[in-house]
Amino acid sequence: MSVDPHRHSTADLSRETAMAGMSFRDMVQSGTDPDQLSEALSTPKAAIRMMAEGNAPISYHCNFISAGDVSVADCSYEGTLVGKRDGVVDRLAIFLPTQGNMLFGGGKEPIYSVPGRGVILEPGRARGTSIFGPRQHLCMFIDRGMIVRRLTHMFERTITGDIGIHPDIDLAAGPGLVLQQIVANLHAGLAGNGPLRRSPLAVSSLSDAVIYLLLEACPNRYSDELALTAPAPAPRHVKWAIDYMQEHIAEPISLDDIAAAAKVSVRTLQQGFRQFRNTTPMSYLHEIRMLAAHRELLESGGRQAIAEIALRWGFTHFGRFAADYRKRFGQLPSQVFKQ
Repeated sequence: MSVDPHRHSTADLSRETAMAGMSFRDMVQSGTDPDQLSEALSTPKAAIRMMAEGNAPISYHCNFISAGDVSVADCSYEGTLVGKRDGVVDRLAIFLPTQGNMLFGGGKEPIYSVPGRGVILEPGRARGTSIFGPRQHLCMFIDRGMIVRRLTHMFERTITGDIGIHPDIDLAAGPGLVLQQIVANLHAGLAGNGPLRRSPLAVSSLSDAVIYLLLEACPNRYSDELALTAPAPAPRHVKWAIDYMQEHIAEPISLDDIAAAAKVSVRTLQQGFRQFRNTTPMSYLHEIRMLAAHRELLESGGRQAIAEIALRWGFTHFGRFAADYRKRFGQLPSQVFKQ
């Protein structure tokens, strides 16, 4: 199915407005207590327990900076630490070491992080980690939804499942060297009262540069498709239909209404969606409504009733909504709040 759930005539303006309101958050953690380090590295959905191997002395210094959907950090460790994470953080993690070794486990094969080689971890890829100090690395965390939105925009269709990005990248030259330079500049520009704090659009552009660099330079599930010539743009009547659906997304509109707004017959509209979106107009409408309901469920955090949210986006049959939601997102709506 070919769907662009974020297509609006004011998309660029909305993005600039959001970036203008970007908030920054710093967290600096130094010490010798593994429990304090565990607290610093944990998230509400995925706690991690760090322990010193053999109760040997350890020390650490971590400087985390969050900016919207991305975070960057500069971390150093002394001694040997072992950690195990419970739960899954819905972020892509990039580790760029300059000293010492690190091991990520819990997947099919262990992943080693050594100087000169970067590691890219998708959510759930590693549950355990071992740090062999002295160790120092830069790292960047990117909300998975941010990457999915970029892919959705590039392909104009719904993106599901893992991105399947290769976990290893050479930092000595080429894309890996550029990646390391961008992340280093991001951290340096955001640290303290750095100049990037006064330019959230620059932060957004640098973050996008990292995402597109990873997608286009690192082998992944979409590499072959990204290498293809971009398809021809959809005709005006398909775009008009999509604009109309977005503007009336929560209203009880019909196929005839959509065709009238697109200034074509129902048959022509259906042919256009089959050819340029690989779906039907009503399936497209169902999909963008489902995505809107999904976003509101995530943002509400359980403060609103599921039925209320479903109704707001045009889903009147709650059993069918729950079944469709599970098919689309892999879990029931009620399970969203239990993560």
